[in-house]
Amino acid sequence: MSMINYMCVTCGTQFAASEEPPTGCPICQDERQYVGLGGQRWTTLEELRRSHDNIFRVLESGVFGFGTNPSFAIGQRALLVRTPEGNVLWDCISLLDDATVEIVRSLGGLRAIAISHPHYYSSMVEWAQTFDVPVHLHAADREWVMRPDDRLNLWEGESLDLGGGMTLLRAGGHFEGATVLHWRGGAEGRGALLAGDILQVVPDRRYVSFMYSYPNLIPLPAAAIRHIAQMLEPFPFDRIYGAWWNRVVESDGKACVERSVARYLAAIAG
Repeated sequence: MSMINYMCVTCGTQFAASEEPPTGCPICQDERQYVGLGGQRWTTLEELRRSHDNIFRVLESGVFGFGTNPSFAIGQRALLVRTPEGNVLWDCISLLDDATVEIVRSLGGLRAIAISHPHYYSSMVEWAQTFDVPVHLHAADREWVMRPDDRLNLWEGESLDLGGGMTLLRAGGHFEGATVLHWRGGAEGRGALLAGDILQVVPDRRYVSFMYSYPNLIPLPAAAIRHIAQMLEPFPFDRIYGAWWNRVVESDGKACVERSVARYLAAIAG
């Protein structure tokens, strides 16, 4: 039998090559995620290319969003941020096809990939190999890497300077190594926070929220929320990019986080 990189249908994570599908997806078996009602299901990148396409949108000067249509797995969209030092891909999606490769290369290619947490690891190794770039993941989440590769940079500590005014911050909370990306030049120079769902942009754009598990509705303790607030306090930002289309706090992002932290702490305090 041939060796295949199977992909979990529920979370979109691609696994190391094997003759048979894995017995299960540890990321989905974890209490922060779930195995669907139909049980564990698998696909491949080749199958995904036949049934899905990626769509691209300009979100602001220097920021391109792209996501998969129809929606696949968790349904997040990735962000490509252009800087004079080179382009950075924030978070990742499972589908990588010829059209996407051509578009990304036409925008200047990539110099690095950074991913907020394991739910968005997707087919990160395919992206890293195609564009020959490192993938920055926090070392605290190493156990969730399902397809090891030499291009994965498991960094340690509380922050990592990516250059170009971009800094990875270990916020924790959702995962021990969960990170957000601060971009000093974002929002027309007012600063932007690329948050994935470590800070979840909610329908009322005046607020964000925080959870240990979103699908299973498990909250975070007060200490985790205070740590997130403490990590973000020194960094100015006006805009917050969440993980999905239209989940964006366009302005007043810093105050949005401050009042969201206060509201959350008051709610769990009773």
